[in-house]
Amino acid sequence: MLYRLSRLLKKGTKGATAIEYALIASLIAVVAIAGMKLIGNKILNQLNNIADNLG
Repeated sequence: MLYRLSRLLKKGTKGATAIEYALIASLIAVVAIAGMKLIGNKILNQLNNIADNLG
Protein backbone atom coordinates (compact mmCIF):
# COMPACT_ATOMS: atom_id res chain seq x y z
CA MET A 1 0.00 0.00 0.00
CA LEU A 2 2.74 2.47 0.93
CA TYR A 3 4.70 1.45 -2.16
CA ARG A 4 1.78 2.32 -4.44
CA LEU A 5 1.26 5.62 -2.66
CA SER A 6 4.93 6.56 -3.01
CA ARG A 7 4.84 5.68 -6.73
CA LEU A 8 1.74 7.81 -7.15
CA LEU A 9 3.37 10.77 -5.44
CA LYS A 10 6.52 10.49 -7.56
CA LYS A 11 4.52 10.38 -10.80
CA GLY A 12 2.37 13.33 -9.74
CA THR A 13 4.79 16.02 -10.89
CA LYS A 14 3.37 16.16 -14.42
CA GLY A 15 -0.11 16.68 -13.05
CA ALA A 16 1.10 19.31 -10.62
CA THR A 17 2.82 21.20 -13.42
CA ALA A 18 -0.35 21.10 -15.52
CA ILE A 19 -2.37 22.43 -12.59
CA GLU A 20 0.13 25.24 -12.04
CA TYR A 21 -0.07 26.23 -15.71
CA ALA A 22 -3.86 26.15 -15.55
CA LEU A 23 -3.86 28.40 -12.48
CA ILE A 24 -1.49 30.87 -14.13
CA ALA A 25 -3.60 30.91 -17.31
CA SER A 26 -6.79 31.49 -15.33
CA LEU A 27 -5.18 34.33 -13.38
CA ILE A 28 -4.05 35.98 -16.61
CA ALA A 29 -7.56 35.58 -18.03
CA VAL A 30 -9.16 37.19 -14.97
CA VAL A 31 -6.77 40.15 -15.11
CA ALA A 32 -7.33 40.55 -18.85
CA ILE A 33 -11.11 40.50 -18.49
CA ALA A 34 -11.02 43.04 -15.66
CA GLY A 35 -8.75 45.31 -17.69
CA MET A 36 -10.95 45.06 -20.77
CA LYS A 37 -14.05 45.90 -18.75
CA LEU A 38 -12.37 48.93 -17.25
CA ILE A 39 -11.09 50.20 -20.60
CA GLY A 40 -14.38 49.33 -22.30
CA ASN A 41 -16.35 51.42 -19.82
CA LYS A 42 -14.03 54.40 -20.33
CA ILE A 43 -14.35 54.12 -24.11
CA LEU A 44 -18.14 53.81 -23.83
CA ASN A 45 -18.28 56.97 -21.71
CA GLN A 46 -16.16 58.86 -24.24
CA LEU A 47 -18.35 57.73 -27.13
CA ASN A 48 -21.48 58.74 -25.22
CA ASN A 49 -19.98 62.18 -24.57
CA ILE A 50 -19.19 62.58 -28.27
CA ALA A 51 -22.69 61.48 -29.24
CA ASP A 52 -24.24 63.94 -26.76
CA ASN A 53 -22.15 66.79 -28.12
CA LEU A 54 -23.06 65.96 -31.72
CA GLY A 55 -26.76 65.58 -31.04
